[in-house]
Amino acid sequence: MMFLNMYNVWTILIMIFSFFFFFFGLFLNIFSMSILFEWVMLSMNSVSLTYVIYLDWISSVFCSVVLFISSMVIIYSKVYMGDYNYSSVRFLFLVLMFVMSMLLMVLSPNLVSILLGWDGLGLISYCLVIYYSSLSSYLAGMITCLVNRLGDIGLLISISWMFSFGSWSFMFHLFYFSEYLYYVIILSSFTKSAQIPFSMWLPAAMAAPTPVSSLVHSSTLVTAGVYLLIRFFNSLIYFNWLFLLISMLTMIMSSICAMYEFDLKKIIALSTLSQLGLMMSCLFMGMVDFCFFHLLSHAMFKSLLFLCSGIIIHLMVGCQDIRFMGSLCLKMPITCCCLNISNLALCGFPFLSGFYSKDLIIDNVSYLGCNFMFFMGFYLSLGLSSMYSIRLFYYTLVSNFNGFSYLNLSENISMMKLSIIVLSFFSIMFGCMYMWLVNLDMFFIMLPFNIKILTFTMMIIGMYLGYELMNTNYNFSKNFYYLNGSMWFMYSYSNYMYGFIFSKTLELSLQLNWGEFYGGLGLTYYILKISNLIQLYSMSSLSVFFVSMIIWMMFLI
Repeated sequence: MMFLNMYNVWTILIMIFSFFFFFFGLFLNIFSMSILFEWVMLSMNSVSLTYVIYLDWISSVFCSVVLFISSMVIIYSKVYMGDYNYSSVRFLFLVLMFVMSMLLMVLSPNLVSILLGWDGLGLISYCLVIYYSSLSSYLAGMITCLVNRLGDIGLLISISWMFSFGSWSFMFHLFYFSEYLYYVIILSSFTKSAQIPFSMWLPAAMAAPTPVSSLVHSSTLVTAGVYLLIRFFNSLIYFNWLFLLISMLTMIMSSICAMYEFDLKKIIALSTLSQLGLMMSCLFMGMVDFCFFHLLSHAMFKSLLFLCSGIIIHLMVGCQDIRFMGSLCLKMPITCCCLNISNLALCGFPFLSGFYSKDLIIDNVSYLGCNFMFFMGFYLSLGLSSMYSIRLFYYTLVSNFNGFSYLNLSENISMMKLSIIVLSFFSIMFGCMYMWLVNLDMFFIMLPFNIKILTFTMMIIGMYLGYELMNTNYNFSKNFYYLNGSMWFMYSYSNYMYGFIFSKTLELSLQLNWGEFYGGLGLTYYILKISNLIQLYSMSSLSVFFVSMIIWMMFLI
């Protein structure tokens, strides 16, 4: 019997399902159809427990992208996670469970099964972040898990709230819900998509293996919140300047922090956070189709960026500091070529995948007539993304090599190269292909030439300033670098919040001390004392045990 490597088998299976979902989604889009599967799991008298799967073109295309990136990540992990052993098989099944949780969330219109998928994403991401079992990965996994628990609380509240409306299948009566229910859903999505003030877990989750980072931070975990808001889209509620301001602040804050970071994976994680802020701000301006388009194109080039960085870290023997890299293009030409493609797509370079979605969003922001602050915020974030991308490019590929022996570097890793070549092809082609297939450009926007060329101008200025940033001496005060190195002290804010809440609850418990004494705490105290007494008797000499047995016998007689 031929021995089949499970990585290869699952890669082929997931790739087949990916193409099936993509063509099925195109079919549903062409004929404007939706398909509803209802599976009756339990039917007893008047109680009917059903599981519903809702297939429309949005869920099908999104499933296709998730499965495609998962197949590339699995074939990449075959080399990255070492030989085919117990540990790597465990890693494979964790990744597969993660993908299944995402599909459960995407394909369901029922908020209860969405919560199951949402919880599955949070718990399995914790298992993947602590995979390397170091102290830093344990701490990172804990903060990831705890912040995602906050989103679960919001979803649980919304489930109990929605029960009063008669059904958990929310998509069919979105306009009947109270607006405060939408605010709970939006806050839950903010925790999963790492918007301010829940941003601190995203760079911390970089303790996970690089294939996991590629999957989690491109198309699954962080985009779950954006996808849920697309499903809950209600134009009456979503035009909200406060949420728009928060998402724009996330976009600018993460871009500025990325310019002062030296960890390769953290720079890419902060760029993910910047793009998530762009998606959210696009959503809160009512452009739901363009938000979904950018979500898909971003998934393609961001997964490629992570996989290329994984190859660099793999060949630099675990070194992630970009100051030790440099001139890598001489030894890793294919990896560096793919890294450049994904970097330029992230900047919004013309005719790559990121350009089509970003340019559509920026043009529509200009056309909708938002105020000057939001207008400049969008263009500033565009320039900043070019800035940190070119800084990363110069540090890793152009500057002098500062690491160990240069002869150790080689690129003889066929499966890893295969996955990044396929993804780089899609990073170039996916934007225009999706736009032509879905007809997103079937409307006419008229802008002055200066505003139309402003996106390209900001990108070029950002590239130049990124080059200058690499050569500048660090003339600011130490506190400025502390501020940007710690994501604007966001960890400290959560610490202050915890201290404030803890002190208030302590005051409250002192005021309610009599209730504690006569309630649960007093009862626990006495039960503990009785159990200690029984334990003392049972552990004492045999004579005491014999006498107590005689007493009990007499009592029974």
